[in-house]
Amino acid sequence: MRIAVAGGTGWVGKLVVSALREKGHQVVVLSRSEGVDLTTGKGLEKALNGVEGVVDVSNVVTTSRAKSVAFFEAATTHLLRAEEAAGVGHHLVLSIVGSDRVDMGYYLGKRRQEELVRQGRVPFTVLRATQWHEFAAQTLARGGPLVVAPRMRCQPVAAVEVADHLTELAEGAPLGLAPDLAGPEVLEMVDMVRRLQRARGGRRPVLPVKLPGKVGRDMTGDGLLPQGTGPRGRITFDEWVGQDGQNH
Repeated sequence: MRIAVAGGTGWVGKLVVSALREKGHQVVVLSRSEGVDLTTGKGLEKALNGVEGVVDVSNVVTTSRAKSVAFFEAATTHLLRAEEAAGVGHHLVLSIVGSDRVDMGYYLGKRRQEELVRQGRVPFTVLRATQWHEFAAQTLARGGPLVVAPRMRCQPVAAVEVADHLTELAEGAPLGLAPDLAGPEVLEMVDMVRRLQRARGGRRPVLPVKLPGKVGRDMTGDGLLPQGTGPRGRITFDEWVGQDGQNH
């Protein structure tokens, strides 16, 4: 199959591109480095020529509701419009478990993204996944004398397992809303960050921060946990940390 990956140069995007190519698919990377701008639609028409399916793992790094909604609204609108014109038969988007329940700024953008996909004319699959193990590494990567870690209860999954599952879904028929993908265990993000830093030999104090109001309560409660049965990753966080220690 000829499959396009929006955000194919990002953290999960690179893994999806690699997994698809290993399965023998012809992959088109939709990114600015390849002459495609999702926020304006530039280059999309040409890039989607002959494409049968699109995997959207595009992203924006922000906690702002306005910026998140603006990005996902623009990118999704341009993608769906170009896909419809090109006759794409399957739009697969990666979303987040809890984005429909937790009113955090970034999640509201993902919620808008899902709404547009459901309202569009292109057959679709929405996969909601929990936080990746790699989120702890992203938190540590921020500079400063302290490591500011959000207080959140989650069921983290390895990014490589997210990519593998997206590849399986891309090869199949559109499902609408797919069952939630999560990891094998429920953990606290603050503890994950501390464990990863300890494994890396870091010494910065980790400062737990709980968001105010209902958002904070949802994040420290069950708001980010999967609902119902669904696929579960097998790589535990400690196993991933061991792999990270070998590669870091």
